[in-house]
Amino acid sequence: MPGADKTVLITGARAPVALHLARLLAGAGRRVILADTPARPIAAASKACARYHRLPPPRFEPQAYAEAVEALVRAEGIELVIPTCEEVFHLALARRDRPMPAQLFAPGIELLAEVHNKHAFIRLAGKLGLAVPETVLLQSTADLQAVRGRSRELVFKPVWSRFASQVLLRPTPDFLDAITPSPAMPWVAQRFIDGEEISAYAVGCAGKLKALALYRSLYRAGKGAGIFFERVEDQAARELVERIVAGTSWSGQISFDLMREADGRVLPLECNPRAVSGLHFFRDPATFASAVLEDGPEVASDITAPQTVRLAMWIYGLPAALRSGGLGRFRKAMSNGQELLDWPGDPAPVKAQWTVLAEMAGVAWRQRISLQAASTRDIEWNGPG
Repeated sequence: MPGADKTVLITGARAPVALHLARLLAGAGRRVILADTPARPIAAASKACARYHRLPPPRFEPQAYAEAVEALVRAEGIELVIPTCEEVFHLALARRDRPMPAQLFAPGIELLAEVHNKHAFIRLAGKLGLAVPETVLLQSTADLQAVRGRSRELVFKPVWSRFASQVLLRPTPDFLDAITPSPAMPWVAQRFIDGEEISAYAVGCAGKLKALALYRSLYRAGKGAGIFFERVEDQAARELVERIVAGTSWSGQISFDLMREADGRVLPLECNPRAVSGLHFFRDPATFASAVLEDGPEVASDITAPQTVRLAMWIYGLPAALRSGGLGRFRKAMSNGQELLDWPGDPAPVKAQWTVLAEMAGVAWRQRISLQAASTRDIEWNGPG
């Protein structure tokens, strides 16, 4: 793969997964450039970062963003760009519409959009021969009315969304009055599946599975993003991921929300074509870089201890534990969990969390939105058009 032994650009530097990826690739001898829109993202504080470049916000200034990335690629002699967050869509659009002198480690925008679409992804999985939950597309009040009587059996969520935002879990019919699906802002109604949630992080290269970590989130920031992760093993989940990676000839990072039923059957719920927290279960730079950049053998996750962000646990996990009476469980988790931001000889990112939090809180305050919404406001991609 071009860029395997040269300078690599990692975008989405605000994310802990971008920091982790930078550490892995820098540890394997690559020169790592990082880029994003915040002034001081967490990964920029790392020793793994050779240089940080601030970019225009792609959601609001797509043309300026594309031009800035192209200029950066040329100036730094970058041959490979690895997205980590939803900027992947903006980069794929830029690659489609203009020559880009670097390889983008992601599929084309058409496939990215298909798997990101919560209805289209289920259809794709079904075409690949996988068992899938009933998933109905809602584009009008009439569509919504058709499933209203079964609302207690269903989960409702926007086709384009993240962090489980706006999800209605088995709501009573009256809660559906707040939903106004349309062709421009469609929703899905998906059969509620009783079982155990499994998250999957994978890397594919031309349809070959190169890395896979399966895990579950024991604590979350609200309803969505996990903040405490425990690794799991499940052969059916692995086979599901392999089938999708092979069936789409996937190249890049890809992640899934899955559900394992009591009989062991695993069903796909949705797909995120980007990095997620399962990446933190890989800590060996040489084997990871070999698998992902050099067409080496698939790398297995080498960390067994639960991974967590302790600051997030204090902000989100502790209040949840106090509300539910689970203080003892919280203490045990804090004792057993390994701080995922820790890395030998690279302590600065742990301290940088406070600066990052302050910048994000400023965005949240100015826009009157939650911290979680502020964390992705400028890179979100909510479908074509």
